[in-house]
Amino acid sequence: MSTLRKRKSRAAAAAEEPRTAADAGQAPATAETGGTGGPGARRGLRAARPRRRGRTCAVCGLLSTGLVGALLTAGHPGGPGAGDGAKAAVKAPAPVRHAPTARTTPPWDGEAKVIGDGSTSYTGPQPHQLKPEKLKPGQKPPQFVVFSWDGALENDDHFFSRFRKVAKANDAHMTFFLSGIYLLPKARRTLYHPPKHAPGSAAIDFPTDEHIRWTLEQLRLAWQDGDEIGTHFNGHFCAPDPGGGGTWTTGQWKKEMSQAYSFVQNWKTDTGFKDLAPLPFDYAQELVGGRAPCLEGQKNLLPAEKALGWRYDASSPGDFQQWPAKKGGVWDFPLQLLPYPGKDLQVLSMDFNFLYNQSGDETEGDPARYPQWEKETRQGYLNGFERAYNGSRAPLFVGNHFETWNGGLYMQAVEDVVKAVCTKKDVRCVSFKELCDWLDVQDPAVLAKLRNLDPGEAPDWAAFLGK
Repeated sequence: MSTLRKRKSRAAAAAEEPRTAADAGQAPATAETGGTGGPGARRGLRAARPRRRGRTCAVCGLLSTGLVGALLTAGHPGGPGAGDGAKAAVKAPAPVRHAPTARTTPPWDGEAKVIGDGSTSYTGPQPHQLKPEKLKPGQKPPQFVVFSWDGALENDDHFFSRFRKVAKANDAHMTFFLSGIYLLPKARRTLYHPPKHAPGSAAIDFPTDEHIRWTLEQLRLAWQDGDEIGTHFNGHFCAPDPGGGGTWTTGQWKKEMSQAYSFVQNWKTDTGFKDLAPLPFDYAQELVGGRAPCLEGQKNLLPAEKALGWRYDASSPGDFQQWPAKKGGVWDFPLQLLPYPGKDLQVLSMDFNFLYNQSGDETEGDPARYPQWEKETRQGYLNGFERAYNGSRAPLFVGNHFETWNGGLYMQAVEDVVKAVCTKKDVRCVSFKELCDWLDVQDPAVLAKLRNLDPGEAPDWAAFLGK
């Protein structure tokens, strides 16, 4: 048995809540390691608790404006804390439409087909997609790298457009996990019926009309570039909220998923924007995976995803760098533990976790330290890349938010990594959907052998995957 497989069970048992990234009031999980980590470099996981402060504690994944734990209600008379009389005063609108059932992609006859109210359309198979090829006996696997973004709002910082262009310039595709309410105007927020919360509630801000228009344009261009439009679901409810996603049943996740579809499929009706063209894709076909806010609730989320025919989930709270496996019938793509530069630990592959190791839950730390922190973040990602690229070739997963924490250094670090790795020999910077395509055509026995490799373990590929 490989060192990885023997030590995973010990590592998981060593921590109360192993590999949990940035739950509210909880530090991201780290793992002790020796340097950049070759075979057998892991000795266990530890989870530290952040210091408490006078304001609400930090929550992973709140976008653009920093870390906010307060639940933002909709100003609706029946919102949390309202009296019974207030709840009875306003009748909430009926919930929005149901999500589609799983079905196959329709044949393409060369004619664009507008769907529903004209919010989406079917314009044929997505362009510029990776052509998956089955590994030949003894062939060394490609090095896959997936950069993904939680939220995918084009606001005044213009990060969506920035990284869409970065991807295009570096022969890369990315996955943009759209929060559905980013296409819902604040004035119509009560169309959103979140599980365990009043209609119109959300833990993130509803967008301005201008930001909705900008986001729609980036969604259109991203899909045409070959990027994936996944989902970050809707209201971003996390612990310590007693109604956070970690407490939802499978039925409640289905309700959340239904609305994630609907806000994309009905944005023309919801916004009144009649001057914009339909999105060039059928979201009922294109949506094949997502990442839950704060990485919470995967156990009950997986059956809902499986029922809709989704192909993957990226909500695992973290794992070692190894080849993926399926969980609950869908591919499981967790954040990964990467060697932190200059320290005897590993950190999960997301901006928040680097931030926590540098400035705690402060998103505006000491500016004098920004250059060093940016260097550490960039090198941390590169450490994980080099370990896999020169070792097991396990895919590298980098998850981030559109944010300005610590002067935007985490954004620059990711941009630098894209430019450094995506044009290297044998590297494929792909979306999660494209990675699914490749995994699905491989021999299951070959994938099983790959999963037994430690991250830094470089076998004799001709012998290891030979006949």
